[in-house]
Amino acid sequence: MTRIEEFKKNLARVFDNDLRTKQWGNYVDYAIIVLIIINTLSVFISTFHISPAQEKILHIIDVIIVAIFTVEVSLRIWTADKVNPKYKGIWGRIRYCLTFYGMIDIVSTYSFYLAFIFPLPYSVLKSLRVVRLLRIFRYMRSFRILQQAIKSKAKELFISLQFLIVITLILSFILFFYEHAAQPEVYDNGFRSVVWAFAQYIGDPGDFADTPPVTIVGQIIACLIGLLGIALFAVPTGLIGAGFSEAMDQELYKEETKKNIEKLKAAFERKLDRPTGYQVVPQHLSVCDIQARMGMKTDDIFDAVQSSNEFRLINLATTQTIDEHPQDKLAIEHFMINRPYGCCIDRNSKITIVSPSSLADACIGNFSYYIALIGGFNFISREIGELRPYRSYYVFDDRQAHEPNLAQYMDDLERLTTRKGSWTLTPLVASGANEPSYPTVFHFSAGGAKGDESFEGDNLIVRDMAAYRRFYEDLSAELESKFAMASDHQRYHNVSSPKLFARKFAEGKGSQNNIILRIAWSACLWDPRRIAIAKTIADVLNRHFENDIRKEYSGDLRIKKFGY
Repeated sequence: MTRIEEFKKNLARVFDNDLRTKQWGNYVDYAIIVLIIINTLSVFISTFHISPAQEKILHIIDVIIVAIFTVEVSLRIWTADKVNPKYKGIWGRIRYCLTFYGMIDIVSTYSFYLAFIFPLPYSVLKSLRVVRLLRIFRYMRSFRILQQAIKSKAKELFISLQFLIVITLILSFILFFYEHAAQPEVYDNGFRSVVWAFAQYIGDPGDFADTPPVTIVGQIIACLIGLLGIALFAVPTGLIGAGFSEAMDQELYKEETKKNIEKLKAAFERKLDRPTGYQVVPQHLSVCDIQARMGMKTDDIFDAVQSSNEFRLINLATTQTIDEHPQDKLAIEHFMINRPYGCCIDRNSKITIVSPSSLADACIGNFSYYIALIGGFNFISREIGELRPYRSYYVFDDRQAHEPNLAQYMDDLERLTTRKGSWTLTPLVASGANEPSYPTVFHFSAGGAKGDESFEGDNLIVRDMAAYRRFYEDLSAELESKFAMASDHQRYHNVSSPKLFARKFAEGKGSQNNIILRIAWSACLWDPRRIAIAKTIADVLNRHFENDIRKEYSGDLRIKKFGY
């Protein structure tokens, strides 16, 4: 992200219109509210008989406020695409300007400059200054709730309005037929009766429908229209009242859910990993554990997970083999988000840890994250998406048509790996989700077919095979000696698919050396030495592919806090 894009993102955060967020941008919001109040007071004072000197002071105040609002409104329009992607581009900015608040901003601010072009009356300019008071609505919670109430009942309101119009038209035509026969000079056409009927709803303020019916049928219809006039206000009022009550309940629900999300974050307090001495985020917490520790109900936990994009519900039974006779056990997984698809961290390393299946495979994202953090490597992980139907980021047909976030994911991956001497390591899981147990724990692949344990072949995803073979032999020996865990090369898994992500890099982009490493869940999730295993993998990667850079372990590994 460029500095300008980062600046726009921060500005958009300042203009979030939320007075309850804990950030310095709130001072900007309060300053805008104060300026709106000062502007309104100056307009009010100008309605009295004041001296020319006082008028000059008020004019100077108005000029200063307009200048400030001009900068603010212009920045709002410029950063609109960071608030919502639909406002991107010229037409997107026009769409933003045509929104309720966009129109108020433009009319109440830029209209000041029309006086330099058109000879507008001073009263018009003053009235437009008063419109600025409407800008304060964007900070008012009550107005937002009223908007939600009207929006939630918009369909019902439209249906009731349609019914009212149709019935009124029918009654007005019947009225014409009877009244035309009695007073043809008054009801000379159907338009007159239609105007009379609809005028009753607004009290006929201009007396342009002061032609009461004289026939019995006409008077009955007049009574019916009177009843409809009552319904005209009663029905929408009832609907909006019900919508307001629902909106209030929804607001309370959101506030309660927000508190529960904070409780969930607090539950993921970092724990000391004794084999390494690092403070690490728990890979998962069981629902029962969260209930006991945080005092949360099951429904509260599920609502918080559903409302947040940093948690997901997992079934730990999928992480065990058939031989272990797994039992369903619900747990919550926490992860880091800074992209629409998940997480991307650029540490300016030649090595990138790629986790395309974090969404589907429980806890592999956490294990991959710590390989990257310990080793000082780049990290990219797919954390967000739908599980049904599941669209893999590991293998796919078309990176553009597959799903919206895949293109950005691949663009970020290419940016991280289009560097001289670049390598990627893709940790995946094995021996779980109804798979059998394998004799080996770590399954390495360079893009070959299942059973081909050689280091040769066509269409492999590793170009520097000699370096890869040295890495494989070194890491295999380390894992065997330290943890008594065996490894194999392409013995049990096929990685020859042409749909593999490493074969979908744009021409001239992306790493030429890509290692796939499938790890049994027994090692990357259930083994108490899992962080030590991640550290061993990271150290060997550095030893073979980035030994020209002196590295120190991240200080973040020693910090005791919550989450990532």
